[in-house]
Amino acid sequence: MLTNLQTRDVETLIHPYTNLVAIRETGPLILERGQGVWVHDVDGKPYLEGMAGLWCTALGYGNEELVEAASTQMRKLPFTHIFGGKSHDPAIELAEKLKEMAPVPISKVFFTCSGSEANDTQMKLVWYMNNALGRPNKKKIIARMRGYHGVTIASASLTGLAGNHNSFDLPIAGIRHTTSPHHYRLAEPGETEEDFATRLAADLEALILAEGPETVAAFIAEPVMGAGGVIVPPKSYYPKIQDVLKKYDVFFIGDEVITGFGRLGTAFGSEAMEMKPDSMSVAKALSSAYQPIGAVMIPEAMYQAVASESAERGNFGHGFTYSGHPVAAAVALKTLEIYERENIFERVRAKIPQFEARCAALEDHPLVGEARRKGLVAGIEIVADKKTKRQFDPKLGLAAKVVAFAQAEGLIVRNVFGDAVTICPPLVISPAEIDELFDRLTRALDRTLDWATQQNLLAA
Repeated sequence: MLTNLQTRDVETLIHPYTNLVAIRETGPLILERGQGVWVHDVDGKPYLEGMAGLWCTALGYGNEELVEAASTQMRKLPFTHIFGGKSHDPAIELAEKLKEMAPVPISKVFFTCSGSEANDTQMKLVWYMNNALGRPNKKKIIARMRGYHGVTIASASLTGLAGNHNSFDLPIAGIRHTTSPHHYRLAEPGETEEDFATRLAADLEALILAEGPETVAAFIAEPVMGAGGVIVPPKSYYPKIQDVLKKYDVFFIGDEVITGFGRLGTAFGSEAMEMKPDSMSVAKALSSAYQPIGAVMIPEAMYQAVASESAERGNFGHGFTYSGHPVAAAVALKTLEIYERENIFERVRAKIPQFEARCAALEDHPLVGEARRKGLVAGIEIVADKKTKRQFDPKLGLAAKVVAFAQAEGLIVRNVFGDAVTICPPLVISPAEIDELFDRLTRALDRTLDWATQQNLLAA
C-alpha cells in the first residue's frame, strides 16, 4: 500500500532511469533531510548515502558554508545572465579559478547547467571550430562503448549504453564508438593489461582509418568510466590512445564530470590516469551538487577559431539562460575554496588505501566477479560463476537485488549496466563510515546470495 506522498508522486512525476510501471506498485523512497554522509527518509530512517547522490555531493549534506554562499548571493544579485556582453563577479572569478586549477592549458570557460549540457557543448564547439578552420568534413566524434556522457540528444549519442539509445532513435549521425577498456570482460585469454591497451589503441586507429582521418574531429573519454560500471583503464591505455589521436589530429575531450574535484585523490581524474585532454567538461562536484552548474574548459587554439568564426557570423549563437548563474557560480566558488582550505584532495588520498582494501576484499564473495576501484569510486560486478565470469540472466536483475537489500540495510548504492553495483560516497566520508558502508554492503550481498541460492540460480 502506497503512502499519500508516494501516491502523489507516481501521479505527478516521471522519474529518470526508472521502470515507470514498476514504480507505481513499489512507490519511491522519499527522502526528507541530510547531514554529512547520511540522508533520512520521511519516516526518519537513516541511510548512508553511498553514491553521493548521483556521484556528486562531494562535501556531503548540510554544509552551512554552501547554504550561506547561496543565500548571500541571492540577496545581492539572485539572477543575471552573461548574454550580449553582460557579466558579473561570481562567473568571472569562478572562470579564473578553474583556469588556475586545470591540469592542461586552458584559455576560456563556458558555463552550463549540467554535464550533459557541457558535453553537448563540446560537440558544438568542435564542429564550430572545424568550420572556422575550413574543415567542414572533419566532424565525426568517437566515444567508447560503455562510456557515459549525458542524456541530451547529442550527449546521449556519445554515451555508449544501449539503454540510452533504445527507442530514442539514437545515436545521431556522425557518432562512432570504439572498444571499451574493460579488461575483465574484453581481454583475450592470457592477454595482459599492457597488451590489451595496445590492442585498444590499434582498434581506435583502425576505426579512424576506416572512417577517414579527414572526417574524424574528436575523441571523448572519462578518465574512469562511471555509469558504465566504474571501468578503470589499464595504466598505459591513455598514453597509447593519445599517440593515435595526435597522429591523426583528433581533438581530445576529457569528460571530468564524475572524476573532477578529488574523486581519484587528485584535483582532476586526468592527473591520476596520465591523461592530457585538449578540453575538459566538469559539473557535479564543482558545486558539490548544491547548485546545478557545469563548465567547458577549452584551449587557446579552439578559442581563437571560435572567436574568429563568431566575428564572421556576427554572433556566437550558443548559450543557456542559466549559463554562469550568479548563485550557482557563488556556490561553486565556495566549494572550491573549501576543497583547498580543508585539504579535501589530500584527505581523500589518505582514505583511498582503506577504501580500496575493503573493496578488494569483496572479491572473495561468491557473487562478486570483480571489484573495480580507483580513488573513492568502485564498481562491483555480480556474476553467477566466478570461474567462467558467467553472468546471471539480465531479466533477474541481480545487481538490483543487491541494491534493494542494501537499501533495507540502510545503505544507498546503485546498479548500472552489466549487473554492476556502484559505490561513490561523499569525499568527506570518515574511516569509520567507510567500514560501515562496506559492512552494510557485505550484508546486502549475503542476503542476495541467500535469495539466489533459494532460487537455484548459482553454478553447480
